[in-house]
Amino acid sequence: MAADPDFATVAVLIGEPTRAAMLAAVLGGQALPASELAYCAGVSPQTASMHLAKLTAAGLMRMTSSGRHRYYALSSSHVAEVLEQLSIIARPSPIRSLRQSEEAKALRFARTCYDHLAGVVGVALTQRLLSMQLIEEHGTTYTITAAGFTWLEQHDINPASVTGSRRAPIRRCLDWSERCPHVAGAFGATLTKWLFDQAWMERGPHSRTVRLTEAGRDGLRREWRLQV
Repeated sequence: MAADPDFATVAVLIGEPTRAAMLAAVLGGQALPASELAYCAGVSPQTASMHLAKLTAAGLMRMTSSGRHRYYALSSSHVAEVLEQLSIIARPSPIRSLRQSEEAKALRFARTCYDHLAGVVGVALTQRLLSMQLIEEHGTTYTITAAGFTWLEQHDINPASVTGSRRAPIRRCLDWSERCPHVAGAFGATLTKWLFDQAWMERGPHSRTVRLTEAGRDGLRREWRLQV
């Protein structure tokens, strides 16, 4: 009989405050340099390197090199899913400054959850997709309807990019700030990439925040009759 998974070791790695801060910084799906992760965690570059080595060795993060710089990102969408679920049961971090308050508001409004859209905008868009029957809800999951596949084709998106990957074509992800689900999986990632490609969204100053452009606000109203 196989032994139980060693989740205690993973929990210890995630639970250390410095490493938790680094994991949170890359939860938006971007790869960040070690120096920026050290700044996010409030530690020296030497201390950051030690923690990043542990996270990489455990398979929670991956490292890529570009010249003299090293960039770190989450190793997979599975790690992002675990961190997002922990965010649901975790207590909010205390707000001690105006800057933290503004960052918290921006994160709640729109952010990337690894590679898909979350926050107020992500939840609102998901509700419109449901009401327009581009996706359907079945218990604890979503499915893509025929109308949804037609939408992909009409916008020059190959449906195989959604159904042909190893990950789930579509997934229902509970949003930690809104306590409502948003769309995830390959469909959620493809939709989010399309929104960025249209210049309807752009990265905010925080590594995970997303800002709607004026073109994006007009586009959401035109495409899905969505106003946020």
